[in-house]
Amino acid sequence: MRIPRREAIKRIGTAGAILGASAVAARTLFDQGGFDVTKSKGARQTRDYRIGDDAAFAQLAIAKNDTDAAALTRKAVDALGGMRRFISNGDVVVIKPNIGWDRAPIHAANTNPAVVAEVVRLVYDAGAKHVVVTDASCNEPNRCFQRSGIWNAAYENGAEVILPVESRFKSMRLKGEVLDEWPVYTPLMNADKVINIPVAKHHNLAGYTGAMKNWYGVLGGRRNRLHQNIDVSVADLATFMQPTLTIVDAVRVLMRNGPQGGNVADAKDTHTVIASIDQVAADAYGCTLIGKTPEELPYLKMGTERGLGTMDWQSLRTALV
Repeated sequence: MRIPRREAIKRIGTAGAILGASAVAARTLFDQGGFDVTKSKGARQTRDYRIGDDAAFAQLAIAKNDTDAAALTRKAVDALGGMRRFISNGDVVVIKPNIGWDRAPIHAANTNPAVVAEVVRLVYDAGAKHVVVTDASCNEPNRCFQRSGIWNAAYENGAEVILPVESRFKSMRLKGEVLDEWPVYTPLMNADKVINIPVAKHHNLAGYTGAMKNWYGVLGGRRNRLHQNIDVSVADLATFMQPTLTIVDAVRVLMRNGPQGGNVADAKDTHTVIASIDQVAADAYGCTLIGKTPEELPYLKMGTERGLGTMDWQSLRTALV
């Protein structure tokens, strides 16, 4: 599955050329997206990739006290029953890290590449046929994918790394409370299973960003317009995307000046990985790592009220490993 570094760099360059060629066309994409000002009727659009609960396993796993990010990831997933509980032979699996920012791993603005690499390995070991790693970046994608370390980490373990270009977005009616018709990133729709791997960090508007907020990477368009009603938009997106598994990278956490950071002193090593079948609970625990409480984050209450999970993470079967 591994490729020579020279070949990886060559392919990155090719992808960059594609992105450059599509830049003009992409401007029209980034002007799209609208709010549901008319309050659409009917069922909300959803992509539900969840599996059923199993009383034999934890619903939330918190792995700590290990400096090895890959080992933390394995421990957390194993406590939920192992990756074979979630992945079947022949599955096409899409992994969605946070690759939003032109930042190095030390800044903790993107998902730790070692966590992404370990999830790719676990998914293949569980029998997946094909694994895709992708995100719709905020900064220039080619730089984000490279500088984050995620491109090489995923590709060297056999994943297909897909960069966002206009042709990979399709306009959809989400019928959310706030979100109406937006360009949606189709690689995240074309999967048998979806694994969400956000990084836990501070966010200057939402207070905290983790699993639920990570679904902003599903959308094209001018996503900054969503900030005027950020909590409802986060709840709408988490209603739309309900993953098979959530794995929160808290190996190194951005404590302030999020979501981009930039000052190494703003980040702190916490050596933690959270895994859960409940994206709301994963965030409810994750936010405590930056000194927040679940009650401070309105979108967690909304997610609970919508039946997406529970903000009372302590009520779940929890494994500390």
